[in-house]
Amino acid sequence: MPQINKTRTRDAVPGHGNDLTRLRIALTTFFALDGFVFAGWVVRIPAIKEQTGASPSTLGLALLGVSAGAVITMMFTGRLCSRYGSHPVTVVCAVLLSLSVTLPPLTHSAAALGAVLLLFGAAYGSINVAFNSAAVDLVAALRRPVMPTFHAAFSLGGMIGAGLGGLVAGSLSPTHHLLGLGIIGLLVTALTAPTLLRLEPPRPPEHSAAGPRPTTAGPEPTTAGPEEPAPAKAAPHRLTPRTRRLVVVFGLIALCTAYGEGALADWGALHLRQDLGSSAGAAAAGYSCFALAMTVGRLTGTTLLERLGRTRTVVIGGGVAAAGMLLGALAPALWAALLGYSVAGLGLANLFPVAVERAGALAGPSGVATASTLGYGGMLLGPPAIGFMTDWFSLPTALTSVAVLAGVAAAIGFATRRATAG
Repeated sequence: MPQINKTRTRDAVPGHGNDLTRLRIALTTFFALDGFVFAGWVVRIPAIKEQTGASPSTLGLALLGVSAGAVITMMFTGRLCSRYGSHPVTVVCAVLLSLSVTLPPLTHSAAALGAVLLLFGAAYGSINVAFNSAAVDLVAALRRPVMPTFHAAFSLGGMIGAGLGGLVAGSLSPTHHLLGLGIIGLLVTALTAPTLLRLEPPRPPEHSAAGPRPTTAGPEPTTAGPEEPAPAKAAPHRLTPRTRRLVVVFGLIALCTAYGEGALADWGALHLRQDLGSSAGAAAAGYSCFALAMTVGRLTGTTLLERLGRTRTVVIGGGVAAAGMLLGALAPALWAALLGYSVAGLGLANLFPVAVERAGALAGPSGVATASTLGYGGMLLGPPAIGFMTDWFSLPTALTSVAVLAGVAAAIGFATRRATAG
């Protein structure tokens, strides 16, 4: 009988290597699914614009539904994760995301499109908070800085979703394509959900039922670098005024990073086409270089964090991104601009994952929700801000604001280098 109880405890609260590995695979799958579904929707926007007969301005208003739905529900999702657990909320949001992505092709007006995109954005924002919260718990239990690998899975899923969408765009209608995405999402969720629902979020070793670890086994490994404590010390999530301020500060790092992503997604190709006179194909390659570099940066992010620590990764990453974006915005030649975009992607790659992880380590799901909301706000702010600055100055000058905010992120990272000290 004691052996049975021990086994049940092991299943319920993962603390063994196999349980943690299964959880990591499951969460990685959900990150990839999120990127895959979202990118599949994005590549069908032109076809759905024609279907609804929306003008550019009304389409822009309708597309705000995604952002509005995400921002509205992110903070609410943090409270749901605190109450019910991040694993069940992730599964429910994955189902809602898979169902809601099938709705846009069924609309025939901009108003109806905006309404269904509000639902899609709510599901998209909610699952981002839920699985990032679950990932923060897993990172603390693993005691390795693996957060960038989850975001790399999102980037890879997005690249696959966009590539597949481009391939089928000529042969499948938006209705059939997005219905297929929804079916794939439900199938992946059905296969992956049992792992999350069976295993509770892992607890850091310091707070496990077995008590504190022995201190005679040598120095304790950390993921924060020599000048930073391990994030697991923040597991109690005491929401003091200082903690709340720090969460907002880390959210600002996320905002600076997402600002650059949004700006380059919407304006990077136009700069290459309009200001450097490149072909349409070469201009489209600009964002591809940026996205590929960001994916590579995230795939190598764990090794980078283990060697440099969080502070150095943020400071160096922000500095590299600033230099790369100055080159990308001001270079007179196409090859140099593409190089700059790639360097900027490498620099920005790990800033958002580190910011979300730090916020989650300090304040749990509510910290993840706050940082994610601010980050998403940066992605919303970037494109229109670049547009206004382009009207006032020029597009190359406007794009240097990405470099400025990357430098701000680096400065914040250095200023908060001891913020998690116990």
